[in-house]
Amino acid sequence: MAISEKLVTECRSKLLASKQDILNRVKEARSNLDQNEEKGGDEGDQTVRVLAEQEFLSMHERLRSQLMEIESALARIENGSFGFCEETEEEIEPERLRAIPWTRLSIEGAEIRESMNKRYARG
Repeated sequence: MAISEKLVTECRSKLLASKQDILNRVKEARSNLDQNEEKGGDEGDQTVRVLAEQEFLSMHERLRSQLMEIESALARIENGSFGFCEETEEEIEPERLRAIPWTRLSIEGAEIRESMNKRYARG
């Protein structure tokens, strides 16, 4: 059984839109950071600048991670493995793909992985 071409097309469009949104957010955040780059100021100004940089780096890392997931999903569309759970190898639910088009796991697969993570986290 294969994922419908209509669903794949819908997900590809969502992935490309999400990718563009992320790239725009990074560009805008970098631009805002550069505008506040002026040196000097009192200790308070310098602290605010450092906190803004830390916030930017934290946001940048989250967005970079999400961008990697999107790129991976686009690659899976190209190689024909899109829409199949990495854990169960079954089709991922269409509603789940519409909501999170970069997901690698079905609901069941996510539950399995979560229970495995909990088991190993206890050590």
